[in-house]
Amino acid sequence: MKLLTKSLAILLLAFMVACQQKANEENTESESEKTEVTEDSTEKSTTSGVLNANLASEEELASTGLSEALVSEITAKRPFVDMMDLHSILSAEMDSAGLEELYGKLFVPFNLNTTKEANFKIIPGVGNRMAHEFEEYRPYLKVAQFRKEIGKYVDELEVARLERYVFVPVELNTASEEDILALPGVGERMAHEFEEYRPYENMEQFRKEIGKYVDDKELSRLERFVYLKDK
Repeated sequence: MKLLTKSLAILLLAFMVACQQKANEENTESESEKTEVTEDSTEKSTTSGVLNANLASEEELASTGLSEALVSEITAKRPFVDMMDLHSILSAEMDSAGLEELYGKLFVPFNLNTTKEANFKIIPGVGNRMAHEFEEYRPYLKVAQFRKEIGKYVDELEVARLERYVFVPVELNTASEEDILALPGVGERMAHEFEEYRPYENMEQFRKEIGKYVDDKELSRLERFVYLKDK
């Protein structure tokens, strides 16, 4: 009887150790997946030479000529929901010429459908007329529409340059992968996760599911790029 009891105890101990090992492996895989997706969602800190101020590393921010104090302030306050929030910080320290030079290197893309016409003019090379054209063709449903409409006024190279400074929010349940990938700092892995949980019933579902892969700050940044149609 004692031998039987001892054998059962050994088996139970082995079972508990195996369960613990499996749980540890699952937790490790989960954390690894979250890290991979987070890295993928922020892999594009730069778009054709213009750094995204919400994604750039401290070293990248410093490479634009920003002071150490400004770099620290920017990293502490991001993500910036709107470029004008960053602009208010920088304009207190720099003149208009300095800002125009900096914005050729660093920016937070504007929402094409909600940005005030006057604010578009802080984009390097955008004056009154082009700012008006940006606003004229609202609402934009996808970035291809922006290329088509603005392409009436400037050549392809200039359209591509201007596109670095803007984005078009996507409808979560219907947007194509191409449109999702056009969002600032969204890579293939995160685009897959956006599509994986369709259909979304509400934004809370989006926050819950995508929050499995990114932290609260990144979730806040991503949330500004998407919306759901009213039912």
